[in-house]
Amino acid sequence: MNHAVLIASTLCFLLGFGYVLFALGARAYGASRFQFVVLAAGFALQTVFLYQRGKVIGRCPLTNLFEVLVFLSWAVVLFYLVVGPSYRLSLLGAFTAPLAFALQTVALISGLDSISAKAAVNPYLEFHAAFSLLAYGAFVLAGLAGAMYLLQEHQLKTRRLNPAFFALPPIYSLGVANGRLIAVGFVLLTLGMVAGFGVGRAPSPFKLGWSIGVWLIYGGILAARGIKHLAPRRVANLSVLASCLAIATLWGITFIGDQKAADKGNSKLEIQNSKEMVERQKSKIEAPTMSRASRVERRGLERDASAGSDSSFELRVYAAAAAAA
Repeated sequence: MNHAVLIASTLCFLLGFGYVLFALGARAYGASRFQFVVLAAGFALQTVFLYQRGKVIGRCPLTNLFEVLVFLSWAVVLFYLVVGPSYRLSLLGAFTAPLAFALQTVALISGLDSISAKAAVNPYLEFHAAFSLLAYGAFVLAGLAGAMYLLQEHQLKTRRLNPAFFALPPIYSLGVANGRLIAVGFVLLTLGMVAGFGVGRAPSPFKLGWSIGVWLIYGGILAARGIKHLAPRRVANLSVLASCLAIATLWGITFIGDQKAADKGNSKLEIQNSKEMVERQKSKIEAPTMSRASRVERRGLERDASAGSDSSFELRVYAAAAAAA
């Protein structure tokens, strides 16, 4: 499949990343409409690519690590476009653009892409995968907001305010956005896990255990924040650690849990295809042989019939001669 649209999207994020580096060098730390427009353009191209991939494979494009990385990048940018303007967090795009660029670059250069064969669509499996990855997108953006919160709080405590401090979003808005992103991600992950129980087959122990572990971590953060009134700084620390852990284990979730089953299914399919190919080759070989054998048998019968007719004629002539004598 042509990756031109995805490459164009990655270049948009690279442009946004380059603008961030330029702004840091020029000490122009203010929020930029250019940054938002570039990220929106990259998101639109991401959406087009995922739609095209979904049409090709006939299902939600989450069948391999390549598609998972692209979808995760798409989810992170989606939540930024929703959250950024709402909480005056436009500068959060300075963190979002490099992350989206890195995820899609890894996907493009890693050689992980492969077109999956069309298969029967299981709606529960589709919802499970999509909601889970959307939840991860919210968690990753919450981690970015938490990192910005910690950076700003550190500068306030040390009283060493550099020019970038005055361009950062209000620390209160960062704390609110961080908590709400965690809550949204937790709800999406819960919906994904509920849909997973309707898939119709038992998940691998690793995947099930890790999903429950992530759910408990973020559920614990929300519970501690609501019941014990956990300080925003602690919430930010936990969200950063949890999002890093989720990104680090993304490979394992995709492959360690599913690779054996996938290999087993592929092996069965290859054996079946091999058997069918052997049968076709056998029929092709046997058909001419049978036709040749039938022709030989028919000719033999004709010769026997001809010989039989000649013998009967000779017998009749001999009988007639004997009668005449």
